[in-house]
Amino acid sequence: MLPIVLAALSAVAFGTADFSGGKASRHADPIAVTVISQLLSVPLLAVLVLVVPGTPHVGDIGWGLLAGLAGAGGVVLLYRALSSGMMVVVAPVTAITAAVVPIIAGLFTASFPGALALTGAGLAVLAIALVSLGDSGGGRAVPARLVGLALAAGALFGIFYTLLGQADESAGMWPVAAVRASSIAFGLALAVGSGVRLRLGRRVLGWAAVAGLLDSGANALFLAAAARGHLSIVAAVAALYPASTVLLALAVDRERLRAIQIAGLGFAAGALVLASL
Repeated sequence: MLPIVLAALSAVAFGTADFSGGKASRHADPIAVTVISQLLSVPLLAVLVLVVPGTPHVGDIGWGLLAGLAGAGGVVLLYRALSSGMMVVVAPVTAITAAVVPIIAGLFTASFPGALALTGAGLAVLAIALVSLGDSGGGRAVPARLVGLALAAGALFGIFYTLLGQADESAGMWPVAAVRASSIAFGLALAVGSGVRLRLGRRVLGWAAVAGLLDSGANALFLAAAARGHLSIVAAVAALYPASTVLLALAVDRERLRAIQIAGLGFAAGALVLASL
């Protein structure tokens, strides 16, 4: 029971972090939000490295550094998409795309996906199509550009998971520390190249802090759950993190969905569970 509870808490934290990052990005550049939120989470990450000791090899750090580049790009695109105010569309599309990428990668490696995972990939395509349909019932249509941002963010997150998955479990939290180091460096370079000022207002800074801290906390909860339970079950529960984002968007921002989009969310949930098995 404890691993399931930890995985569920991880899902809530991940989803709430995405919602917070999206809220902050409505009032500030997503690049600035990404960099500052990650900088604010460094102290917590340092504590996690001490609490979860490990012995990393050069390869483990290397995979973490590469994963951090993909993850940083994904977060910037995700926050830009979430800032549109259509989180109920962006969150599930990004999540199921991220889940499908490792499955596709498995087709070309020794980790060939099973029938359940391939079925999940098929459901994911259907879910994206349904969730992305415009809302003609008084709401807004879903722009193709927004769907493209969500798909691109999900693809980068899928690459992130695939790369980070190459690190050995004995490395502890060090690969995650490498992820944060390269993602911050990438974000700073992106900010300089884009001329983005790393300054946030007090209210936006609060949302960014919540996003960064919850993201690091969610990683720790997931690792704790995976260490105590079956990975297939833990991953399936944690993969439902978009539910937190969607529920917050419906409750706080009063976003609306058509019935066919709700059906798409159901397919998305099924796709995430199957893809995690």
